[in-house]
Amino acid sequence: MATTGLPSDTDADIARVSEALAMITPRWHVRILLALGRPLRYSEVADKVAWLQNGQLHPRLQSLCEAGLVQRTEHTPRHVTYGHTDRGAALLPVLPLIVTWAEEHLEKADRPLPAIEQIEDSLTLLTRRHAAAILWVLKSRGQTGGRTLAKMVMPDSDWTNVYPPLRQLVADGLVDTAGIGKPYRLSDAGDALGPVFGALSAWSAGQPLTQAARHPLWGRPDTAPAPKTWVSNQSRLPAPTATPAPSTNVQISSLTWQHRDLFSHATPARSGAALAAGGPRR
Repeated sequence: MATTGLPSDTDADIARVSEALAMITPRWHVRILLALGRPLRYSEVADKVAWLQNGQLHPRLQSLCEAGLVQRTEHTPRHVTYGHTDRGAALLPVLPLIVTWAEEHLEKADRPLPAIEQIEDSLTLLTRRHAAAILWVLKSRGQTGGRTLAKMVMPDSDWTNVYPPLRQLVADGLVDTAGIGKPYRLSDAGDALGPVFGALSAWSAGQPLTQAARHPLWGRPDTAPAPKTWVSNQSRLPAPTATPAPSTNVQISSLTWQHRDLFSHATPARSGAALAAGGPRR
């Protein structure tokens, strides 16, 4: 069933990408996926995400299993392991693309951030309600007024309901406008999400990530982005032997994140004062 007023294939594409984001955005999901470098017993997973309190890990593992990203294998009644499914492993190369985008376009923090925090910050922005549909419309139409956006994004709702998510996207730095009553358009940061959305679209459709550059809306087949180092984790990681390139065919073996680098501390609490306009961190 269509959820927007967009063509059925576009509507289905947005729905798949939104579902993919919803799988990995819940708190700690990405950290657990990255902890599973190989099949691990429950106690071994718990050791790698030691900041989770008793009872918090099991429901998250169960949720990842239900999403088809993690597989629970019972070797014997006393020997159970958790590891990536093929679909879960195929999703991992999307994460460096998110880091590359975050390094370039998220508000700069007062300290270098680990890659995992860059990913979590970015997912917070991309999973806002109606965010994907609004960004899709603005990418396809360019400057668009609020009424037109509402008709295309939420055709069964009062048209004024489009303004809260629009204001949030403006505050997040993904959408620009000249002021009240003026059209909306993608910001540079919003437009630069092409590799991320293209890769998520390819993954969610069961295609190889090399198809991301051919996405009908977000793809840029003639553009080969230059390699970029990940500033966020330079203070935690040794120099990689090969710099990960922000391309859609990143291999899992190129990931340089290590357990000790990602999980050496619990994520500190953020205060409301840390949320500045134009691209909040969390």
